[in-house]
Amino acid sequence: MAPRFRIGLDARLTFYTRGGIAAYIRQLAALLPALDAENEYIIIHSRKARDTLPMPANARRLSSITPAHHRWERLALGAELWPHRLSLLHSPDFIAPHGAFRSVITIHDLTFLRYPQFLTAESRRYYNDQVVAAAQRADAILADSETTRTDVINLLDAPSHKVTTVHLAADSRFAPLPAEAVAADRARLGLPSDYLLFVGTFEPRKNVSGLLNAYAILPPDAPPLMLAGNTGWLFDEVEALVTQLGLSDRVRFVPDVPADDLPALYRGASALVLPSHYEGFGLPVLEAFACGTPVIAADRASLPEIAGDAAALCDPDDPAGIAHAIQTVLSDSAYSAALIAKGFTRAKSFSWDKCARETLNVYRRTIKNEHE
Repeated sequence: MAPRFRIGLDARLTFYTRGGIAAYIRQLAALLPALDAENEYIIIHSRKARDTLPMPANARRLSSITPAHHRWERLALGAELWPHRLSLLHSPDFIAPHGAFRSVITIHDLTFLRYPQFLTAESRRYYNDQVVAAAQRADAILADSETTRTDVINLLDAPSHKVTTVHLAADSRFAPLPAEAVAADRARLGLPSDYLLFVGTFEPRKNVSGLLNAYAILPPDAPPLMLAGNTGWLFDEVEALVTQLGLSDRVRFVPDVPADDLPALYRGASALVLPSHYEGFGLPVLEAFACGTPVIAADRASLPEIAGDAAALCDPDDPAGIAHAIQTVLSDSAYSAALIAKGFTRAKSFSWDKCARETLNVYRRTIKNEHE
């Protein structure tokens, strides 16, 4: 039987990064065709990609020469896709190219509007041009959280019926292991027996400077602080602050962590500390929960929504409050154990299967609206 509709999924970003958005795209590319056998899926890759995504029987790869985040991306990608007669295109990284197809986009956060001071002038201009146009062009918008959905409606003036919250999830790799296996991973990766962990890009909105100022308040015998992630804008200021606070011997940067090693980093940590000023979702929170690691997170934006009552929440603008939350988790074993138990339960309420099914519902509703 011929497929009813041809659905495109823009997976080009998976070539450029292995961050949270790329993980989201990989999950959708694997799950959606399997859930929706009656339609054909076109998975759009960068032509430079080597590690191709698996292609189920009702999916095929389309190599694109248009680079992600190019200034002419909307026009160039639209021209590339025109011969393929798509019924719908999902753009998981918010860019909605021109074309005679229904358009679904995912907006992960609106940092550039909420906290413009956290981006370079060039980045602000780019996102203002691209995201606003994409939201106007799109027939449906997915948001990672209710927080982002509210921002999209209020800041982009998007009709509320067009914006749907679809939560992300932690990958199945993030799971607890026996103590012996955790110790073996620590030894393999050269990790200390006890440490605090931050996971994320080193950029202003992640509030690494606030974390460092809080860490400086802790006693000298506090566990070392491991900062795992990629360097971002103003990283040199973060490095300078470590030196200024006299923390060079106690703070360790762990850049470019291989995806397969990230679960081990979570499992070995005494706590994850994520005092971000703004998160559209906050995937490290769920990843830590799933690994059995207590979480200390900011009480801002999407983090309370995602963490529920399973994390110790604190004011990201109050280093003393962050330090107090860390010290409480480290010193109160009963409290820490309660957070771990709640975290396991909370993580199980999010799943990639649920994410894919809810995404598919939006596709079907969007296509149906066109044919009514």
